[in-house]
Amino acid sequence: MTLPSSGEILRIYIGESDFWHHQPLFEAIVLKARGAGLAGATVLRGAMGFGASSRLHTAKILRLSMDLPIVIEIVDTPEKIAAFLPVLDEMSIEGLVTVEEVRVLRYHAGPIKE
Repeated sequence: MTLPSSGEILRIYIGESDFWHHQPLFEAIVLKARGAGLAGATVLRGAMGFGASSRLHTAKILRLSMDLPIVIEIVDTPEKIAAFLPVLDEMSIEGLVTVEEVRVLRYHAGPIKE
C-alpha cells in the first residue's frame, strides 16, 4: 500500500476504561480501522490528562488511576478517514475526535518478521 504525500491524521482521545461490546474501546477502534483497510493505527497511553468532565486521570503512585488517557492515531487519505468517521459515530464515543492535515514523508513496510 502506498500513501500520497498529503493525508490526514485522525486522533481519538478516550479513557482506558472505555469499552464497546465487552471489549476495550481502543482495541475495537483499531480492529475496525484495520478491517476498513486504513493504512495504520497507533494507540498511545498517557501518563496524565483530563477531558470534558475535568476529572484528572494520572499514573502517580498516590493517585493510581485505572482510567488513564488513551490516544489513537490513524493516518490515511482524507477520503478513507472521512469514510471511517461514521464507524466512530456508531460506537458512540465519549471523548474528543480531531482530524488534521499531515504531510506523509515515508510509508514503507520492511520484511515481515515471524
